[in-house]
Amino acid sequence: MNTKQTGDETEARIIAALIAEGYTVSVPFGDNDKYDLVLDTGCQLLRIQCKTGWIEDDVVRFKTASKTTTDGSVTMDNYDGEVDAFAVRCKETETLYWVPIDDIGKKSTYLRLTEPKIDHPSVKFAETYRFENRLP
Repeated sequence: MNTKQTGDETEARIIAALIAEGYTVSVPFGDNDKYDLVLDTGCQLLRIQCKTGWIEDDVVRFKTASKTTTDGSVTMDNYDGEVDAFAVRCKETETLYWVPIDDIGKKSTYLRLTEPKIDHPSVKFAETYRFENRLP
């Protein structure tokens, strides 16, 4: 499976989970927006970026910067002001996570699968961000 297919599968699973929870989900036309979905909570519209995460060193890791190549030049752009939250599917466990934009790192975000040994503001416990615990 190539990266486009993996991303499409992640997006489809996230859409299905959100609809199952009773949300209305819209998909922007085209591929020119920083967000993949618009979630209608009944009170507000949220711009959602879908990401596929993977397990590495006892964390679920996902990219929080967009890599673009234009005329052979690669740039990395963050999502500040462009999205409201990330919806993440861990491909090894099929677990879904909801991470608000204020809780992400500049290039990558790591969600710890085991209880952290230290109490530090940058340590994010995966269980806290599971869909069933965090959806708006």
